[in-house]
Amino acid sequence: MKILSLDYQKYSLHNGLEVILYPETSLPITVVNLWYNVGSSRDSKRKTGLAHLFEHMMFQGSRHVKKGEHFKFIQDSGGTLNASTSFDVTNYFEKIPSDFLETALWLESDRMGFFLEALTDETLANQIEVVKNERLERYDNQPYGLTWEKVFGLLYKETHPYHAPTIGYMKDILSYNQKDVGEFFNTYYQPRNASVVIAGDFEIEQTKDLIEKYFGEMKSAKEVSPLLTDAKNLLESKSEIVYDAVSLEKILLVWNTEKIFHENNFALDILSDILTGSKNGRLYNILVLQRELALQVSAFQFSGKYGGFFCVTATAKPGKSLDEIKKIILAELDHLFKNEITSEELTRAKNGIKANFIYSMQSLDSVANHLNHYNFYLGEPNSFSFELSLYEKVEKESVKQCALYFDKPYVDLRFVPKEKEVKL
Repeated sequence: MKILSLDYQKYSLHNGLEVILYPETSLPITVVNLWYNVGSSRDSKRKTGLAHLFEHMMFQGSRHVKKGEHFKFIQDSGGTLNASTSFDVTNYFEKIPSDFLETALWLESDRMGFFLEALTDETLANQIEVVKNERLERYDNQPYGLTWEKVFGLLYKETHPYHAPTIGYMKDILSYNQKDVGEFFNTYYQPRNASVVIAGDFEIEQTKDLIEKYFGEMKSAKEVSPLLTDAKNLLESKSEIVYDAVSLEKILLVWNTEKIFHENNFALDILSDILTGSKNGRLYNILVLQRELALQVSAFQFSGKYGGFFCVTATAKPGKSLDEIKKIILAELDHLFKNEITSEELTRAKNGIKANFIYSMQSLDSVANHLNHYNFYLGEPNSFSFELSLYEKVEKESVKQCALYFDKPYVDLRFVPKEKEVKL
């Protein structure tokens, strides 16, 4: 396999901010990608969704940037911006014409250093309303919208960092106050709890000077304590039926697996492709093409810092039985683990994963995010070849050995139309 290696520099400011510089001058574009080491796993029991609220609040202005101006400065330059919150991190990024790099660094530094000075009851109330409506639109009033809230709630006990949904529960969303926001910001939004990637067309020494200018004088509070977590797996299988405003029945079967970058996760990725990665996938072929029981079926491996799972989900055709679909899924998994995996299946899965990986590298945004991703989880930003090598190492037996996860308790979650009464 050809080595995939990027020429980058990594260093830290005296206040702990990690800086990763990746010059790539083929286009006059630069990306600023900033990760804070805080996601919904850090939300307290009665303040779920607070990390996600910050994704919204950080666009509401700071000492030198009025509400709405962050968007205006970037968009007027011809750039784009966005943010995201996951269980593990919160990510902010801008893609701008290279001439506007200093503007982007100034904007990010102002809200890192001076966000609280612009916080008002009005801006907080406004964003609580925005998040409330997002919750209603994407979760409570969306067909199958409670899927992942239910999955994580069943799979992980209440004390686990992944138990609650990233957006938070409605009663908690409505309870946020300025004290909650201030304490959260002062704890997590500090230089030593962040890393910034600059990727694209820029001059290295000049950019180092700009980073020192805008971030160097900031103080860091005390170091964030490691998150202590109860990572025990399910002790017994759990089942739940959700009566929802849906027209088609849906089933999800979910098993505990491993945390991110465990070597077995790469075999599980390949397993998911063998099952449902294409029309040649075993479950797709049986459930959709041959038996015509399902409209769609998919499988995937999820992993984060504090846990992982493997999920198989299928949407039934009208009048078809979820019990029959489940029986076939479990039987095919058992058959796969006890019998031969073909060389063609293994090669096709590896090639598909590799192709998708290489395709993602065509985007500067994606490259910058990969650098921060590897830095956060592995401590080494340039881990592209390392990750690909873990897929290359997967053999037929590696996939079959994953049977150990499927002999253990699992979650059986079903969505059925409200008017239908079903018994497991």
